[in-house]
Amino acid sequence: MAGAVTLGCFSACGSFIEGSTSCQPASDASIAKLFSLEGRVALVTGGSKGLGEAIARGLAQAGCEAVVITSRSEGDLKAACERVRGDTVCTVEYIVCDLSEQQQAATLGPAVLSRFGRCDIFVNNAGVSSPGTIHKGVKETIPNMDSSWDTTIATNLTAGVLILNSLAPAMVAQGYGRVVHVSSIGGLGSSEGRSAYTASKAALIGIGHTGALELGPYGVTVNTVCPGPFLTDMPRKALTAETQQAIASKVPLRRWGRPDEMVGPLLMLCSEAGSYVNGAVLRIDGGLLSRAY
Repeated sequence: MAGAVTLGCFSACGSFIEGSTSCQPASDASIAKLFSLEGRVALVTGGSKGLGEAIARGLAQAGCEAVVITSRSEGDLKAACERVRGDTVCTVEYIVCDLSEQQQAATLGPAVLSRFGRCDIFVNNAGVSSPGTIHKGVKETIPNMDSSWDTTIATNLTAGVLILNSLAPAMVAQGYGRVVHVSSIGGLGSSEGRSAYTASKAALIGIGHTGALELGPYGVTVNTVCPGPFLTDMPRKALTAETQQAIASKVPLRRWGRPDEMVGPLLMLCSEAGSYVNGAVLRIDGGLLSRAY
């Protein structure tokens, strides 16, 4: 009959079965394998608390053989290692490192490669934020401009480039790698007094595009995520309940994100589930930036 719609589905072997609407879903085992990180070695900077710790814990739970986390505080790192490891068999180690110091940042990649022989996953998560405005001239309005601007750019941008520069040859040689830069919605928009932070996070998105183009041909994917408001210890302690609620009211989901809600997107990008995702910029913000006015 003209205009009739033929119903059917494709069988597991790829043949079309007319009249059938019952298609076999992929098995739970195959889906689990798609997201599995079994045998992988990962480096997560800024992994001692907040989003970094949640990401590191998710990587360990997904089967990583080893996860290395970094921070400036050895005390924070020791405590975080236990939480990240949890009840998994993952080897969780830490490296104390001040990423605002280029010489220290440049040693991270070689240290991981020396210890484990490879690094399959690099989550560039460490970040800082220093206040400062530009409406009267940068040097006049940013206190200690040289140090605060340089520290933010060095930590949020330069360190990640240096680490990736040291890891990329090994990833290219093995024909596999997953790199995720953790930028921010502050890299897609901004607010008053966030000049250095916005500059660093916006540049990180650009570096992600470049990395995707340069490393993609060798089986290494480079993607960027842009978190919105997540209720980590920092905003919980720094903001009043009224301010927290005011921010939540601007999010279409009407709430802050939980740190564990970063895990799903990161697992996709770090596993075979995201094998064809390269050069992407993924907002994880509850829809905050979807509003035009």
